Amino acid sequence: MQLLKSLEELRGWRNQMEGTVALVPTMGNLHEGHLKLVDLAKQHAEHVVVSIFVNPMQFGANEDLDSYPRTLDADCLALAERKVTAVFAPTVADVYPRGLAQQTFIEVPEISDILCGASRPGHFRGVATVVAKLFNMVQPDVAVFGEKDFQQLQVIRLMTQDLSLPVDIIGMPTERADDGLALSSRNGYLSAKQRNIAPVIYQTLQQTAATIQSGTAVEQALLEAQEHLKSKGFRMDYLELRRRDNLAQVQETDRQLVLLVAAYLGTTRLIDNLQFDR
Repeated sequence: MQLLKSLEELRGWRNQMEGTVALVPTMGNLHEGHLKLVDLAKQHAEHVVVSIFVNPMQFGANEDLDSYPRTLDADCLALAERKVTAVFAPTVADVYPRGLAQQTFIEVPEISDILCGASRPGHFRGVATVVAKLFNMVQPDVAVFGEKDFQQLQVIRLMTQDLSLPVDIIGMPTERADDGLALSSRNGYLSAKQRNIAPVIYQTLQQTAATIQSGTAVEQALLEAQEHLKSKGFRMDYLELRRRDNLAQVQETDRQLVLLVAAYLGTTRLIDNLQFDR
C-alpha cells in the first residue's frame, strides 16, 4: 500500500496505474463501517484508493473541526490489512491552495438547503466541492459512500449527474453495532450512559416506519416519534419523511420513502435514516 501525501505524488501514481480504480472518500478516524466500504469497493474495481481528509469547507463556525479525531497512522494500518492499493492524505493547502475564501465551489440547489442543510448552512457546498475535487484528483471509475449520510449520498449522486462526471456512485447500507446504532466517528463523543441510550434512534425509526405502513397518518406518527425521542433525552433537530430519490416532500402516491433523523444527545449530533416502501 502506498501513502500519497500530495497531489503531485497522487498524479504520478495515477499516471502509472493500469486497471479500474475505486475511491472511498473519508475524513479518517476509520471504523468498521469505513472498512466495509473498502470491501465493497474491491468488488467493483481492481484498485482501491482511500482518501483521508478532514474537510474544513464542510464545517460550520461552531462545529468540531479542531477536535475532529485525526488518526492517520492507525487508519493506514487498518487499510493495509484490507490490502488497499493507496491512501491519499493531502494537506489543506493541497486541496485549497488559494484558501477557502477564494475557492471555486459547487452547490447542488434545493436538496442542499433542507434537513441537515438547513441546520448546517454551507455544509453540502463543502461536501460537493471536495468530492468533485477528489474525483478530479483521483480520476476513479467508481466511488463508494455509506447510506448513513443519506442526504449527502443523494447530493453527490445529483452533482455527479449534473456535471456529467464519469464516475459510478455506489451506496452501501449503513453498518450498525449489535444494538442497532449506526457506526459513526462521532459515537466516540458519547458518554457510557449516552451510548446506552443512543440505539433508541434506530428503534424509533423502525417503529415509525411500521406505524406509517399500518396506515397511521404521517404527521401523527412523526409527532409521536419525536415525543418518544425527547422523553429519552434527545434534543431534536428534525425527524422527517421524504421521497427517497430526491428528498422532496412526500405525496400520497409516493411509495419509495425514507425516514431521516438528526438529534442531539448531550452535545453530540447523531443522524440516521431508514428506507422503506409504503
